Amino acid sequence: MFDPDIAPSGTLLGLLQRGRGDGTLHALAAPRSEALAALHHCVLRDPRRDWQLENRSLYYARLHLGLDGGLDAIEQHLFDEDDQMDTGEERTGLALSVLGHLAGYGRQDALLLLRRYTATGSNWAWALDELAVRDEDTALRALGRPVLARFPRTPEGEARLAAAVRDAFEPRPWRLWAESPDDPDGARRVLAAREQGCFDRWQRQLRPAGPRPGWSVREVLEWAQQGLEQHPAQPRHAAAARCLTAVAAPEDRPEIVEAARGGQDGARCAALDYLAQQQDTAALDLLDAAATGGPPPVAEAAVAAFERMRSTAALERARGWAHRPDAVGRAAAGMLARRGGRSDADLVLAALRRAVRAEGADGDGLWPLVEGAGRLSIACAAPVLRHIYRETSSSHLRGLAAGALAATDPSFAAGFAVECLWDCEESTRELAALHAEIGDQRVVEQLRRLAADPAEEAEVQTAVRSRIGPDMPAV
Repeated sequence: MFDPDIAPSGTLLGLLQRGRGDGTLHALAAPRSEALAALHHCVLRDPRRDWQLENRSLYYARLHLGLDGGLDAIEQHLFDEDDQMDTGEERTGLALSVLGHLAGYGRQDALLLLRRYTATGSNWAWALDELAVRDEDTALRALGRPVLARFPRTPEGEARLAAAVRDAFEPRPWRLWAESPDDPDGARRVLAAREQGCFDRWQRQLRPAGPRPGWSVREVLEWAQQGLEQHPAQPRHAAAARCLTAVAAPEDRPEIVEAARGGQDGARCAALDYLAQQQDTAALDLLDAAATGGPPPVAEAAVAAFERMRSTAALERARGWAHRPDAVGRAAAGMLARRGGRSDADLVLAALRRAVRAEGADGDGLWPLVEGAGRLSIACAAPVLRHIYRETSSSHLRGLAAGALAATDPSFAAGFAVECLWDCEESTRELAALHAEIGDQRVVEQLRRLAADPAEEAEVQTAVRSRIGPDMPAV
């Protein structure tokens, strides 16, 4: 997770950083130099809070095409001397993904940049994956020698090569290199690396490091504790709880309850998780005590275990806890938002307002509350949802807010749904395609663009085609 510097939501840069549809619309109407400067700022300084979850690359690539932008800034960023010192994927991943989409749209200069970076850049594996689904066989085969040259002919180098082949997201280039008649030596290395990867997986299956048949409850709890004592710590309580389900008998309950009440941290987490899964009568009191008075690892595990409970007793307890300002209260409000009934709407709305006041529009506890406001159709939540939609830097949370507004705000179809057609998240575009009012000329034009765009997701195009018919106004 990252904490990027996000500009105010009312600025062009802030809109583009958030991936909002209005960002594209404002950029296309702004002076081209200003729009390109803001776009390059986003592409070269990834604005996402979670770069592995949120989408931006297709959004930025489409705007780049709309502005007819060049690639000089991206090229300078990729081949800067920092590339050899800061080799983290997050520094160049977004720029490479944007180039991949541009190449998919037929930009030859983007394709050439990806080939060049694959041969010389530090994040070459990402660039190779982008090429693997877009480039021709001949060009990919030509990259075999420079890529294989990265791995020295030493035991360590061959082990790194085997790991690279095993972990490749797109296997096509490696398959081409393994079959290449132009480089028989390289083909032998790739084939050997593939065989080594298969052998390594086979060895791990033969020598499991976890619990084995015949382990007792005490041994499973000790294994969970050993995970926390390692450096770095390896939380095992969830896996240990599943193992307890297999090995625990009714006569083992006192030992598990005692571990949940005051055992070592790892064992306590596993015991709490197990009791919550079993809907044990003592679980709720033990979870409350652990969440309010336990050490941080235990408190976090207790809250998470409570959130996963599905019993009627847990739902009743959540109604009594939802007003609390601590983590237990937030978890209880989230449970009511996900599983409660119409009678819980006031509690969910109060928790939503309280969370926005306390944490702003990017609070981690907002996700289930926003979804719950839509699920329960809480019309009074619309002003808060609109605030979250405008201000959050998380495109996923904005998408949830849009979905909740579709269920609570009568003005959504003629308002936010229109700009959502240009949103960076495919699920938000799909929602907009189903709700945006056809009477707006921009909506008609954008629906037709999405229907014809080969890079658009199938779910979005299905939603678009459900709205396109003989009665749609002509563009």
